[in-house]
Amino acid sequence: MNYFLTYTVYVLILSVLMGISTWKLFKKMGYSPLFALIPFYNYFIILKETKHPKWWAILSYLPIVGPIMMSVFHLYLMKKFGKTLFKDQLLTVILPFIYMAVVNYSKDTELEDESANELFLTDEEKNAKKKDTFFGSITFAVVFATIIHVFVTQPFGIPTGSMERTLLVGDFLFVNKWSYGYRLPMRPLAIPFLQGTIMDTGQKGNPKDDPKSYVEAVKLPYERIFQFSKPQKNDIVVFNYPRDSVHVSLDRADPYVKRCVAVAGDIFEVRNGKLFVNGKPETILGDQKVQHRYIVKTSDLLDMNGLNAKYGYFWLDEIDRDNHLQYLKTDGGYIYSFQGLDKERYNIIKALPEVIDIKEDILAKDVSGVSYYNKAKVDTTNSIFPINSGWNQDQYGPIKIPKKGDVVAINDKTLPEFQWIIKNYEHNSLEKRNGKIFINGNETNQYIIKQDYYMMIGDNRDASLDARFFGFVPEENIVGKPMFTWMSIQGLFEDKNVEYKAPFKIRWDRMFKATNTGEANKTSYWWIAAMILILFFGWEYFVKLFRKKKAEDDL
Repeated sequence: MNYFLTYTVYVLILSVLMGISTWKLFKKMGYSPLFALIPFYNYFIILKETKHPKWWAILSYLPIVGPIMMSVFHLYLMKKFGKTLFKDQLLTVILPFIYMAVVNYSKDTELEDESANELFLTDEEKNAKKKDTFFGSITFAVVFATIIHVFVTQPFGIPTGSMERTLLVGDFLFVNKWSYGYRLPMRPLAIPFLQGTIMDTGQKGNPKDDPKSYVEAVKLPYERIFQFSKPQKNDIVVFNYPRDSVHVSLDRADPYVKRCVAVAGDIFEVRNGKLFVNGKPETILGDQKVQHRYIVKTSDLLDMNGLNAKYGYFWLDEIDRDNHLQYLKTDGGYIYSFQGLDKERYNIIKALPEVIDIKEDILAKDVSGVSYYNKAKVDTTNSIFPINSGWNQDQYGPIKIPKKGDVVAINDKTLPEFQWIIKNYEHNSLEKRNGKIFINGNETNQYIIKQDYYMMIGDNRDASLDARFFGFVPEENIVGKPMFTWMSIQGLFEDKNVEYKAPFKIRWDRMFKATNTGEANKTSYWWIAAMILILFFGWEYFVKLFRKKKAEDDL
């Protein structure tokens, strides 16, 4: 069932529930009981009768926004029939169609003439009315922000260093959800502004036992509209993590931001830590810095706090994991593993008097994914995509990025590469019985790819969990393209494994800079944003002042 058909079914179900639970109330307001069953028009009548803007009715069934607005409209209707106590409002919100049905079928339910009662309101009732107005304003402020968040642009924060030094830890981005076509919401019943879970209530750091911010049972299929462009090579892209084990709904999976280095149909490869696409070296844009991992031997411990304070944060691997140390003591001194050293930072470290040797840490071609652990090396073969490929993060591929319409061979050798696509991304059943492969119950040795895929890699690629580990990113997981950094705060996200804590400060020079230009020196327009805010609130102040003066003149 496609998106719009499923959406229509949900709307009709809600309309039937609305009609069954309110038809008598509509009759008492002077309308045909059948009007209670008509989508949008039933809420139009409620708004008309309660003297609220009638265009609000179009918000009734929008994903995420709709449930909020429907609750507001139900409260308006109940208030029309004198149900104004707190218990009435609570029951209307949490048991809407049940409580409204109780009121609907009650024999003593009658319309209240609010204008007649206006003269006899007590001070307490007048204050309550003011509170209703205040909470109504707050509700519609939330609704407006939710509409922008769901349908236009969404803010994201950068908590890790995988895109350093293009995007810094503590950068906050606004992402354009229409860059590659708008992906319609798939979980329409959800708490606004929350991505996947509400809070960490279970085992600390384990989101699997945390309450979800959406109702899993109410779901809509994937659909993208107005797709006039697709991700291009070198675009910085926000997407939902494709192998999220917590959230079945892909639009609720954790958001990641990486650079799209290869698109559908390209051949991707890493040789000695250098990227190649279709046999050609990657293009380094102006806002990127070539970074690598280096092993550094020293005669004495390095003053990392001093270096970090003077030059900005240096990323280090935790080599001695038993003792949670970022250095390894040896007979000849100490060993450090530096991540993401660019040319400038390489020269800083190399010039230190304690440094005996510094060399780039490139995994050999015959080494299948290795990490250091207390002087030993641990085989991490199964962490590289596809498993059992024999590749590692420095010697990877060549691998072709799947394209919609590609016919791929399915056998024991290729199955690790395509099984996630077949089962999880394109929702087929996949079995292996008696040495034979069955897709949707049919024996086969080939498969037709149903959507385009992309290779997403971090600019700080020696410290990045990216497509080399979790595999291709499906088109349906694409959220959009970051537009600009609206806020940047150093020291907001702390790494608990390191001793050095970056001092808290706002990076004014990064605010309101465009993200996807590729230019080395981007202009910050934060002062323009500040002026717009001042003008907006100033204009509102002067409008109110003018209206007050006009009202006094009329008297």
